[in-house]
Amino acid sequence: MASLGALKRGMATTLFLVWLFLFILIGAIALILLQGAGIYGWAIVIFLTLLFILLQWAIGPSIVAWSTKLKYIRKGENPFLENMVTELCQKSEIPMPRLAIVEDSSPNAFVFGRTLNSATLAVHTGLLTRLNNEEIKAVLGHEIGHLKHKDVIIMTIAGAIPLLMYMIAYMFFFGGRGSRDKAAGILLLLAGLAFAIYYITFLLVKRLSRLREYYADSYSAYITMNPHGLSSALTKITYGLSLSQKDTGKARAFYIGDPVSAKLEISSIMQKRHQYDLDGDGVLDEYELEKAMEAEARTKWDSWNELSSTHPATFKRILQLKQIEEEIKASGGMGKNIYKHI
Repeated sequence: MASLGALKRGMATTLFLVWLFLFILIGAIALILLQGAGIYGWAIVIFLTLLFILLQWAIGPSIVAWSTKLKYIRKGENPFLENMVTELCQKSEIPMPRLAIVEDSSPNAFVFGRTLNSATLAVHTGLLTRLNNEEIKAVLGHEIGHLKHKDVIIMTIAGAIPLLMYMIAYMFFFGGRGSRDKAAGILLLLAGLAFAIYYITFLLVKRLSRLREYYADSYSAYITMNPHGLSSALTKITYGLSLSQKDTGKARAFYIGDPVSAKLEISSIMQKRHQYDLDGDGVLDEYELEKAMEAEARTKWDSWNELSSTHPATFKRILQLKQIEEEIKASGGMGKNIYKHI
């Protein structure tokens, strides 16, 4: 795995490419459709693009809050959760987010917001009942890591770009369909370009999301000094989500675990359950499941399924945390190498 510097370069390169492809499309639209308007054509297209991204940033958190049916908790209502998050925020030197509970039996948690000062950290009731205290703290450390790294802002803005590309492609396609004149041909050409750029930026944003999940995992290991706590939590979360029948919809990217990926991962393990059933009792317990995920990580480095996923495979995340745990034991602390194994 790469160093912290390599991770940062990877994320910066991905963001650069997303914006580059956006401006390629803007340039094509300005040159082809607004060629008579000159510099004013560019200004109009750029203004409308930035306006859309700003609108997405402004209303995105409200959509997440509405779609997840979360309930904000008052101060003193849940001392356990408040005290744990307060401790982690103080260690991280970031503002305390608003806390919320989602009445959902599946184990999950997420953060979102327009700014660091207006962020919300929400947890499912299933997370609080299925995980032990150390595992809950590790999950909260992961979410605090997202706040520390300003992911709530970066991913909201980055995620708006593929959506904009898709809307432009859709508009041009239906604008040019059913006609044989020159203008229709130009619109269809632009629609094809927009669809191609949409798909490229879609994959780039998904890659950025996966990198930032690794980043948050490592931050949790650093802030709690307990990487195994997060490994154990991810095992329970993945198994729990694989059993969930609920659809998290467009909010999937915000969660610590993705239900769709979880179902695929657990299905893969269950196909080899006899290989991973160490005590031969016909059931994979938590220890056997975690070991199975470590084994899968070493044989599943490349997966087409992961290309369009917002989260890395749990197998890979657990292996990374295992390596961090070994370093902590060997050195007595992480020191300056807190993200070495990303």
